[in-house]
Amino acid sequence: MAKPDNRKDNVRKLQEMIQNTIGNIEAAEETMSNTHLTEEQRQQIREKDERRRASIEGMRNEIQDEARAQENRYE
Repeated sequence: MAKPDNRKDNVRKLQEMIQNTIGNIEAAEETMSNTHLTEEQRQQIREKDERRRASIEGMRNEIQDEARAQENRYE
């Protein structure tokens, strides 16, 4: 039997995920500035950070969707 969909803490979870992703971006930037990396490694980090930024945008959109759903009581 499937568990019922409990969305009450989705916004909090999404906010935590955003903060963790921002932390990962900051750590990657620090790594690039404090270590000797090849240009290929730097490019890989930049590309990964771009994907992270896109994920953050998606999570922010999802938070807005969740807020609207809560206002409408998930109807």
